[in-house]
Amino acid sequence: MNEAKLSDLLAQVSEGILAPEAALERLRTLPFVEAGQVLADTHRVIRQGFPEAVFAEGKTLAQTTDALTSLVVAHGCALATRVRAEMAGMLARRFPDGVYDEVSRLYRIGQMQGEFKPMHVAVVCAGTSDLPVAEEAAQTLEFSGVRVNRLTDVGVAGLHRLLARLDDLRSASIIIAIAGMEGALPSVLGGLVAVPVIAVPTSIGYGANLNGIAALLGMLNSCASGLTVVNIDNGFGAAVAALRVLNMQVKG
Repeated sequence: MNEAKLSDLLAQVSEGILAPEAALERLRTLPFVEAGQVLADTHRVIRQGFPEAVFAEGKTLAQTTDALTSLVVAHGCALATRVRAEMAGMLARRFPDGVYDEVSRLYRIGQMQGEFKPMHVAVVCAGTSDLPVAEEAAQTLEFSGVRVNRLTDVGVAGLHRLLARLDDLRSASIIIAIAGMEGALPSVLGGLVAVPVIAVPTSIGYGANLNGIAALLGMLNSCASGLTVVNIDNGFGAAVAALRVLNMQVKG
């Protein structure tokens, strides 16, 4: 159940269309639904503005399917992250309307009804090796109804590529900046724009990159004040952080 459905339920009670006892019975499913080994948090979208997503890595097919089924029943849509290609094929038989993307490893069923126009998020990617994380962020936002402008392969090793897109950067409501290696891209962006910049370090890089730790520390130590930094390879977390900001802007 989302906020709109809850408001409609209360309106039906207020107008005498639905008996209070019947409404109470519907609300018994909140805040979670038990399905097999899974307790699906169907109330999260009301509390946080984004429904529970299924982190499929390490889960069995049955656990993933049970969670997605509960979330689709509750919200009419669902999102699973870090889905292996072989699992996606099996999920497609259970959810034929679902869409799988091999780059982001997201499995999407339906879409949320976001109201974010004319706002949009720029997802800025330092190199094409960072695209899996960038697409996880971009497609999570699109699942939420947010318009995304992708700027790819604009890392600081060729700074002119980034500077050529200044108009795109400055027109965005929020920027998600994704980089591996030394993680310099968000610092540069933080010095060029006034909008919030959410930095995502990736595990891409040579040995001293330490699987993303060098990029993470570089972003945390940025001299561009006010950067928000999420965990290594966490495109999903960056997207939800952006959504929290957008939701506040929508509510005024």
